Amino acid sequence: MPFPTIDTPRGPVPTAAPAWNRQRGSQMPHHRYRDVHARVDVPLTDRTWPSRRLTAAPLWVPVDLRDGNQALPEPMDPARKRRFFELMVAMGYKEIEVGYPSASQTDYDFVRLIVETDIAPEDVTVVVFTPARRDLIERTVESVRGIRNEVVIHMYTATAPTWRDVVLGRDRDELRSLILDGGRDLLAAAGDLDGVRFEFSPEVFNLTEPDYVLEVCDAMTALWDATVERPVILNLPATVEVATPNVYADQIEYMHRNLARRDAVILSVHPHNDRGTGIACAELAVLAGAQRVEGCLFGNGERTGNVDLATLALNMFAQGIDPMVDFSDIDEVRRTVEACNGIAVPDRHPYVGDLVHTAFSGTHQDAIKKGFAEHRTRAAAEGRPERAIEWRVPYLPVDPADIGRTYDAVIRVNSQSGKGGMAYLLERDLGLELPRRLQIDFARHVQAHADEHGAEMDTAALWAVFERAYRAAGGRFELVDCVAEEGAAGSRVTVGLRVDGAPHRTVVDGVGPVEAIVAALAEHDAKIDVLALHQTALGRGDDAEALTLIEYRRDGEVRWSMGRDRSVLAATAAAVIGAAQAT
Repeated sequence: MPFPTIDTPRGPVPTAAPAWNRQRGSQMPHHRYRDVHARVDVPLTDRTWPSRRLTAAPLWVPVDLRDGNQALPEPMDPARKRRFFELMVAMGYKEIEVGYPSASQTDYDFVRLIVETDIAPEDVTVVVFTPARRDLIERTVESVRGIRNEVVIHMYTATAPTWRDVVLGRDRDELRSLILDGGRDLLAAAGDLDGVRFEFSPEVFNLTEPDYVLEVCDAMTALWDATVERPVILNLPATVEVATPNVYADQIEYMHRNLARRDAVILSVHPHNDRGTGIACAELAVLAGAQRVEGCLFGNGERTGNVDLATLALNMFAQGIDPMVDFSDIDEVRRTVEACNGIAVPDRHPYVGDLVHTAFSGTHQDAIKKGFAEHRTRAAAEGRPERAIEWRVPYLPVDPADIGRTYDAVIRVNSQSGKGGMAYLLERDLGLELPRRLQIDFARHVQAHADEHGAEMDTAALWAVFERAYRAAGGRFELVDCVAEEGAAGSRVTVGLRVDGAPHRTVVDGVGPVEAIVAALAEHDAKIDVLALHQTALGRGDDAEALTLIEYRRDGEVRWSMGRDRSVLAATAAAVIGAAQAT
């Protein structure tokens, strides 16, 4: 048996199965699980959401700094949290959940940073998160005291039967009392603060009895005296996905149609992705009456993550709807999110993955090439720029240029042969693992060489092309030395350069060698922005050399440079200086 751990289904073919379906019953213990309809009543039968259309973006509320951060193996430090917050502000998010200030000193201090600085523009609403417990509520309120921004204090309690019975040990009435006590404590602590509104999440809403969650939510809006002028947010999470998206839409529409004080309620959803349908749940929930969506950029979060706000926004964009946030440089967004989360975005992730605009299939390649030709012809016939006319190139839902991508990955489809083998040969023979984006860039150079010489390329030929493409030979700059020192005041790096033959020295405090060399080069009008750094070995064993590959931006163009040496530092320095030498 080639797969001894695979238990091939050997049950009977169902009697009702058509002749063309020969699937057999498996040995998987499916009898241990119940479907959602056996776990919670869904009373809606005259649903209206299927006939509605998405016409406008909801209020997006990124929860990366709280919910996403809690799910990281290594939670963000203050610098990463600030960088992520600044990214979300730059992208245009106007309501941002910034932390769980009663859970950690780091979160508390970050909220105080917002209070005490101007990193949050006046039109950004700050959301903080708290359980329904008096001491934690008071700590949360204290964290936002004195803030200039509008604030939402988000209180949550799990309400589903299993959580009531197994986790909280309270029946329906006892839990309702606990929630209302928390609501009263929050009202007492912050009810008189200007610019402060309240949010309540019945956690695991999607597994809670509809009559009970409606009762609790109505009690909270009454307690907090929700008005049109000071609305209450009711956030209804699919904390753990348990059903098809249409069930969640039915649950949301039931609440939308039956909530008291509906005009004074902002109906919010918070889907997770346990079944892989978080995107669909959010989109159908908006059709069903949701006005606000909480999630994370690229879907970070516990287990399989929160709903992906980037995909949601760009799904709307691809339908001609203004997403109300900016993804015009999606790679910059991805780089920042990856750096802050410490988690890579997969190559096939919608819109942002390195391979999502690349076709390998010959039929796809042909259709895309013809689509580009038709696009250019139509633009010329209409006398309009190509970026201004309707986009309808086959297999590409959006114009890559609209989200900051070049057509390099798409142009790669002109010749499929050899590109997969290219990376394989370099890894097999030289031990060289290229980052995915560098593979895409290098493929252009390989193709140009193949087109010119028309011969099969072996590993030596590939490496020669690689060095010609990314290793600058000679130029204005030569590194003399680079000395890093640690002292009581922090780090100091001294960079010695020979510029056009003349020696120069630069001293930079508080940075590493790469940043110091970049700063030294900038003093001589060679400004580069290092976007990514990849270090590997060239060869194997004792004879292996260090190889540093950097992705950099210069004069608005993203390029790659390499450096090789026995020393990792020398190889890195060579890569940076090579970037400055490149023409």
